[in-house]
Amino acid sequence: MAQDGRFDEFRDKIATVGADGKRIWVFPKKQLGKFFNRRSIVAYSLLLFLFAGPFIKIGGEPLLLFDILERKFVILGQIFWPQDMFIFALGAVAFVVLIIVFTVVFGRLFCGWVCPQTIFMEMVFRRIEYWIDGDWTAQKKLDRMPWNRHKIYKRSLKWGIFWIISFLIANTFLAYIVGIEKLQEIIFDDPGNHIGGLLAIIGFTTVFFAVFAWFREQVCTTVCPYGRLQGVLLDKNSIVVAYDDKRGENRAPFRKKENRDETEKGDCIDCHQCVNVCPTGIDIRNGTQLECVNCTLCMDACDSMMDRVGLEKGLIRLDSEEGIRTGKKWKLTTRAKAYIVLMFAILGLLMVMLFSRSEIQLNILSLKGSSYTKVNDTTIVNIYQAKILNKTNQEHDIDLAVTSGNAELEVVGGELILEKGSELSRNIIIRMNRKDLDGPKTPVVVGLYKGDELITDKEIKFSGPGF
Repeated sequence: MAQDGRFDEFRDKIATVGADGKRIWVFPKKQLGKFFNRRSIVAYSLLLFLFAGPFIKIGGEPLLLFDILERKFVILGQIFWPQDMFIFALGAVAFVVLIIVFTVVFGRLFCGWVCPQTIFMEMVFRRIEYWIDGDWTAQKKLDRMPWNRHKIYKRSLKWGIFWIISFLIANTFLAYIVGIEKLQEIIFDDPGNHIGGLLAIIGFTTVFFAVFAWFREQVCTTVCPYGRLQGVLLDKNSIVVAYDDKRGENRAPFRKKENRDETEKGDCIDCHQCVNVCPTGIDIRNGTQLECVNCTLCMDACDSMMDRVGLEKGLIRLDSEEGIRTGKKWKLTTRAKAYIVLMFAILGLLMVMLFSRSEIQLNILSLKGSSYTKVNDTTIVNIYQAKILNKTNQEHDIDLAVTSGNAELEVVGGELILEKGSELSRNIIIRMNRKDLDGPKTPVVVGLYKGDELITDKEIKFSGPGF
């Protein structure tokens, strides 16, 4: 229940949707401060990493590459193939658990500080908007203005810059999919040779442009499932951007030389600055809400006003509901500790899999539609297909041989030179003397060698006539 006795009806609706179902456009006031400066450092560092990432090489391989068409994935210079999908599956589980742990402990801080949607919207597109359209009051005035020459100029300039940045973002993401070299080749080649790719880039650019020019905070409040997820994961001990109602109520405007304790007034001077700066249009004083992305702008705005009127900062701060209620310092709960233990267990298993996976993988399959062949009364032949996958950044000169000693092997198709990050396929012929047969399926071990070093081996079943 709210302080004036009304029920918390604000929880029954989204702050950016009116009673008539129409969108309420948000014009957040420009706000600077300690937390904004810290968030800017994090955001611009991540943006630098994002745009520089495709150019960074480790051992000749890109820092990150997710080539879905070639089914080749590179993470920190290490090549992964579809055969490593179990590692990706475990990595996805680890990522989900990490999100759960982070949310249980730190609430939705990820959204305000690290999420690409928030970083691009608030630190790139919103900054450009302030530069062209002015602060929130100027933006409101421009929005209500009829379409005259001034408004057309402002909108054309802003949307043109938005489109260029969206095009740059789309190409950056494409570089993480096809690689920077391939992207440069596409850019400088005849566009007629890449019509499909060009249409895809224009499509993605349009999506990014629509998100940052029009959809905006609706991504966080109506589309992103994380806001709903936090309602399940948050508890009274989770860190959130919280309003100290014990200290702030009862709200009342500030009066000079007034003793607010004597008049039973709280520290909240009801200036609405926390509401004016909110990029999702909520009033943080109502409590934790799914629309809050923990951007901490309201904290900077409130601290600024407290400074002006000579009251203590921290009326709106990062704290837990339990901390606000009891005044005790925050500490990890048993639930959070259990999640953290689970997270480190999964990450440990993931590390073991990463460091123990074979760098060169050998698979041998019977050639489709083939059967054993009797060359003469004493020799039986089987034909197989050997697929050798190189997960390293080096070229290898390799060889195949039978290590079990009961057969002979011949490679068809030339030398076995395994290029870095590639898959080599060769047909192999295995001959066995009939006296070495051990039933219709005889085990044969094939080894893969680099010089005299045995890299890996594979046991296959040699088909032959029954006894």
